[in-house]
Parts: sequence; structure tokens; C-alpha cells
Amino acid sequence: MAESMSLLWGSGSGPCWRVMLALEEKKLQGYRHKLISFEKNEHKSQEVLEINPRGELPAFKHGDIILNQSTGACLYLENQFKSQGTKLIPDDPAKQAMVYQRMMEGLVLTEKINWAAYYNYMVPEGERHEAGLQRHRDALTTELKLWEGYLENVAEGSYLAGPFSLADVIGFPNAAYAFAFGLSPERYPKLAKYYNLLKDRPSIKATWPPKWFESELGFEALKDV
Repeated sequence: MAESMSLLWGSGSGPCWRVMLALEEKKLQGYRHKLISFEKNEHKSQEVLEINPRGELPAFKHGDIILNQSTGACLYLENQFKSQGTKLIPDDPAKQAMVYQRMMEGLVLTEKINWAAYYNYMVPEGERHEAGLQRHRDALTTELKLWEGYLENVAEGSYLAGPFSLADVIGFPNAAYAFAFGLSPERYPKLAKYYNLLKDRPSIKATWPPKWFESELGFEALKDV
């Protein structure tokens, strides 16, 4: 089945990592994949545009089915392969609701991390203001404190919504991304504990972005958040 799947992806992209984690957890190794360079602007190439007209990654296909929104792709994979690999959405309504809640909140965290880490890339030079960057940093600080509170109430050995689930497929790349960009584990100990609990999970190790291996020290965009 995996042979009928293909993925165009970029290293260090949280959305791409989510899809790769879902594929790994659902035991769908063996899919065709190609690393696309953001630096060379390859995500705007015809090869990508034929699958994703937005010129963004991931670009995912299963047979003739195209899914380019990472959360949608993860939900699709779980629903199509429910009995295979890790069960990523529980059957119990209350537990299922918690997974969906943390999934959607994880997307909010992604956006706030991106604005704080990539402000100078996302805003044209003439429109950048220190006050604008500080607003995004403050918004991220508020968001991270919220997640610290969520993780305070997680049972020992559990993750964002109990056993490993789609909440973690969305959430773990956020934690890894933040710490790679210099977020202080001392300032956010619960998030750091969550990161350390999961970083050696086989699916995560198998899909770890190669770009981060090249720069173990990471960057410092979030060191003061």
C-alpha cells in the first residue's frame, strides 16, 4: 500500500514532519519521497506545483488522492488505516475530544512559533518594527505558559492527550522546533520534559529532520522568549 504513496517534503518543516510521523506510526514505510530544498526555492518548482498549486510543502499523494494540508493528511491516514500501526485517535468520545482539542491548539502554537522565529523573513524589511517583533514574542510566551499548564496536568507516562496520538504528531514537532531555535528548557521545564520523553521514540528518530543534525546548536531566535 505504501508504494502507492509519494511525499515531497522539506527538512525542518513542521508540517512535513507531521505527515512523515503519521506514515511511520501507521507502518506505512516504503512510500516514495523526495527532499525539496527551500533554500533553492524548489518548493515553487513545477514538480511541486503540479501536486500543490500553492507551491508549499508537504505535497502528498496516495494514488490519485492529493492531500497537501498536513493535518488533513494525518487524519486521512489514521482513518484509512485504523487497524494498522499505532491507533492515533481513541474511540472514547471524551478522549477523542481531547486529542482534537490539542491538535487544533497545536496549530495555533505552530503559527506563534513561526512568527517569533521568522519575523524578519515573514515581514518585508521596510515594515519591520521592534515593537511588532516584541508583540509576537509576547504572544508566544503567553502561549507557551498555557502549554506548561496543560503538561502540568498530564499523568506520568502520558503525552498531550494520554497515549501517543495525533495530538503528539502535531505537537511534538512544535516542541522540537522551539528548542532547536534556542527556547530555554529551564524556563519551560514541562515542555522540555515532554520533548525528552518523546525524542527517542522510533518514529521520531526515523523522521528527524536532517537539517537539524547538521546544526546541533540550532539557532537563537527564541532564546529570550
